[in-house]
Amino acid sequence: MAATKSESKSRKPKSEDGAAPPEKLANKVYEKELARLHAELVKLQLWVVAKGLRVVVVFEGRDGAGKGGVIKAITERVSPRVFRVVALPAPTEREKSQMYIQRYLRHFPAGGEIVIFDRSWYNRAGVERVMEFCSMEQVRRFLEVAPEFEKAIVESGILLVKYWLEVSPEEQTRRLEARINDPRKTWKLSPMDLKSYSRWYDYSRARDDMFKATDTPWAPWHVIRSDDKRRARLNAISHLLSQIPYEDQSDDKPVLPKRQRPSGYVEPDYPYKYVPELDWRVS
Repeated sequence: MAATKSESKSRKPKSEDGAAPPEKLANKVYEKELARLHAELVKLQLWVVAKGLRVVVVFEGRDGAGKGGVIKAITERVSPRVFRVVALPAPTEREKSQMYIQRYLRHFPAGGEIVIFDRSWYNRAGVERVMEFCSMEQVRRFLEVAPEFEKAIVESGILLVKYWLEVSPEEQTRRLEARINDPRKTWKLSPMDLKSYSRWYDYSRARDDMFKATDTPWAPWHVIRSDDKRRARLNAISHLLSQIPYEDQSDDKPVLPKRQRPSGYVEPDYPYKYVPELDWRVS
């Protein structure tokens, strides 16, 4: 018997492991909790600078999984000099001739920095494999080398945190269609997104092989469900804070000093050219 219209609306898409997504988080709750977490990120920032820590955070996931939104939520209230975001374009011909990992190493943090990779060296295990930009032998070799490379990173004193954002096929379709239909989002849609969209199961196979080879005790993968963008952002920030032990380094609130007006100072009578103040009231 066919489902009624109300029944079909009530059904929620499930993820690949069969789990139904939670209810959408209310915006009021989201904004309140995000503000609290932003304050904690500022405390983390002060601690990282004070102790000279080096942190690398990797974000991976399918197109439309919400990586950009999560990274923006993390970085919008902290200093870009401490939280650096690295999103590399396609490699140049020169970079293609280099050791594969070389173009990523140059962006690694110095003391007092947190580097966030919006896609990383795992391009080889994901998009390059699925879109056939590299050979399966190159993928196999990468999956063999990556755990030892990451072990060397951790043993050098760098804190490495890896995230995979998992989105359902239904939600990915909705988000990519929104990019097509919303003129504010068309810049997010690339020809590569359209080509890769039909290869959902190839990406699933690539993801599973990647997890099997590179989910190690020293650099485990952390999976975040991202069908609800708000929950995903809060979960990502909360978890990241739990991965880097820190203490509150902030002092008492400063007090603004009195302004010292120089003797004989007179405000200049200059014809400033202000931008016109338009009336933005909705008619």
